[in-house]
Amino acid sequence: IADAHGNVVHLGERECSIQRRNQKVLEESPSPGIAAATRHALVDGAVALARHVGYQGAGTVEFLVGDDGTPTFLEVNTRLQVEHPVTEAVTGLDLVELQLRIAGGEPLPFSQDDIHLRGHAIEVRLVAEDPAAGWIPTGGTVRRFAVGDGVRIDAGVRDGSTVSADYDSLLAKVIAHGSSRAEAIARLHRALRRTQVAGVPGNLDAMVAVLEEPDFVAGLTTTAYLDDHPQVAAAT
Repeated sequence: IADAHGNVVHLGERECSIQRRNQKVLEESPSPGIAAATRHALVDGAVALARHVGYQGAGTVEFLVGDDGTPTFLEVNTRLQVEHPVTEAVTGLDLVELQLRIAGGEPLPFSQDDIHLRGHAIEVRLVAEDPAAGWIPTGGTVRRFAVGDGVRIDAGVRDGSTVSADYDSLLAKVIAHGSSRAEAIARLHRALRRTQVAGVPGNLDAMVAVLEEPDFVAGLTTTAYLDDHPQVAAAT
């Protein structure tokens, strides 16, 4: 995030490897799968890029990380992303407010040394889609939508909402924060097990299955994760 006064800071990194149809479906911060040297290379590179182009506002610099830990630049998303709540959870910052203040010409109210990342956060996207049919979008009328407690919920639907083909089929984001990754997984798993989504086919069961799957629990996730673990798409 960068202001108009030359201040640029990073807010840590996010792990977004679990994807279907080249779109993210689970994100977390920090990444469980990279070494400290790779982490430093990512955040230092992102800050250097932002300074070089005179960037202002919030944004995400995306990298692909190889098996040997070498990062390769992919792209810059010059906006907040769907998974920004996990960064808010570990930093304690309101990124929407900061972006608006920067747009109004205000300087960042902190330096890099003031930012402390605390704990671990995980977000899953609850989507009206059919995992067993290649994760294709679905639609219909949401008869029941209720998420378990103890988590943050950013929802776009409620009981009676219509999910049509005219809009993205994302129903909600569910975000859990804990002092450790294991605690965040457990908190999110408990909430999703108590979640009810009826009326439209969705990925709720698949996301619960991911949180229970041993490779995910061990932090062994790649962009091929869902292809390599077809059993999660078949979960009911």
